[in-house]
Amino acid sequence: MVINQHQREYKEQIEKTKVPLGKRPEWLKVKLPMGDNYTDVKNLMRRQSLHTVCEEAKCPNIAECWNHRTATFMILGDTCTRSCGFCNVKVGIPNELDLAEPRRVADSVKELGLKHVVITSVNRDELNDGGASIFSETIRLINEETPDTTIEILIPDFRGDKNSFDIIMKYPPDILNHNLETVPRLYHVVRPQAKYERSLNLIRWFKDKYLRTKSGIMVGIGEQPEEVLDLMKDLVDRGCDILTIGQYLQPTKMHLPVDRFVTPEEFNMYKEEGLKMGFKIVESSPLVRSSYHADMHARALF
Repeated sequence: MVINQHQREYKEQIEKTKVPLGKRPEWLKVKLPMGDNYTDVKNLMRRQSLHTVCEEAKCPNIAECWNHRTATFMILGDTCTRSCGFCNVKVGIPNELDLAEPRRVADSVKELGLKHVVITSVNRDELNDGGASIFSETIRLINEETPDTTIEILIPDFRGDKNSFDIIMKYPPDILNHNLETVPRLYHVVRPQAKYERSLNLIRWFKDKYLRTKSGIMVGIGEQPEEVLDLMKDLVDRGCDILTIGQYLQPTKMHLPVDRFVTPEEFNMYKEEGLKMGFKIVESSPLVRSSYHADMHARALF
């Protein structure tokens, strides 16, 4: 990619403001989760035997989100069939499908009074449809229980299977999210069972069905700014509407190390450049995760 003068100035500024690894910078520090709403949401999840990506992935925004009575539901169990180098979700042989799970999710959405809900899942590559039918049933029941709630789903790639895509479209969500996670050069260590072009094609497929589309990446895991800008252009070319960019944080010593702490200045650069490229919304800052401010994004689009 040819970097223009504006981007070159940003890059020089980024070089000057690099933060050494070690102690986390102030912009990555968060409050301990507490508060009545936080407790209510946690108790509801335990009572309904539901999982959230907020807990499983150790999201740094759990206190903020749960105190606003929002959460990202994680369906299809808590065990993933893939071994991504960045993810804290448990890896192994999943349990049998819980066919009652969609009903419990819908009931919880109603109890929380959510105007917008995000549903994600582990990868279930051992299933013929990758779990698409459970996504579909969850959407159907939420529409039935709370028809005014907008629905965003953050899906796996379903190994590129168009039959699974068709199942999703039986009850289409309002926003279709699929994360690229990182630049193509790093896929072999960050997402070893995924394919960059396959994920881009997935976003294009659903955009061609007139859905609002969304994707997200981490930075600080070994990429270069030029590679991020190239990735952003790839997403715009496939019709992606919303992009989230956040700092990678190592969940445990068994996961990939943090390469660098990306500064707020660099995050601002990505937001400015992304909006110029054609994204409708770019959420870019250190603590951003896929569903951060998702309800605000939905209100802005619908």
